[in-house]
Amino acid sequence: MVRNRIAGGVLATAALAGCSAGTEGTPYPVETAATAASQSAKAAQLPQRPADLPLPGVDLCALFPQVQLDALKITSLPRAAPEQDGPTCVFDADGAEPVHSYHVRAVAADLDQWITGARKKNSMTTEPKTIGGYPALTNYRAAGDPADCETLVGVAKGHTLAVQTFAITRGKLTQPQLCEMSAHAADIALQSLKARN
Repeated sequence: MVRNRIAGGVLATAALAGCSAGTEGTPYPVETAATAASQSAKAAQLPQRPADLPLPGVDLCALFPQVQLDALKITSLPRAAPEQDGPTCVFDADGAEPVHSYHVRAVAADLDQWITGARKKNSMTTEPKTIGGYPALTNYRAAGDPADCETLVGVAKGHTLAVQTFAITRGKLTQPQLCEMSAHAADIALQSLKARN
């Protein structure tokens, strides 16, 4: 009986040894050298930026032309939101189910910060992609009920355009749908930025 308890304790300790507690006490894997190498490989997959599209001075709430607001099913007036990590504008699609929202942010950080830098979170899935010829990342939490997906576009040195789609009506949108919606909105915003420069 004692031997079984000791063996069970050793197994539980071994199972938890590869995890750390996040800020909310959620366990997540500790980064290993192999994980760090795979993160560097992700950074290497990103294309070079074709031109700089600086974000300072851009009115994010005026970024989408009316025809694009209609295409995105935005039914409420865009509104500035309290800054999280930069100027933020919220676009609500609340006229029909499933209700969702787009948060567009101008973040003063390089895109690689989400891969290998201070903004990287082990609890998030980060996938490299290209949006309109620009380096981009899809960033989301793979575990649990899909709640949001963020597309990050490196528009200039030290400037990242972040477009995050939130599911307000829970359980109606899948993670791939949220990520596709986020990427589509990011592409529209990027085209608008290109037209302004």
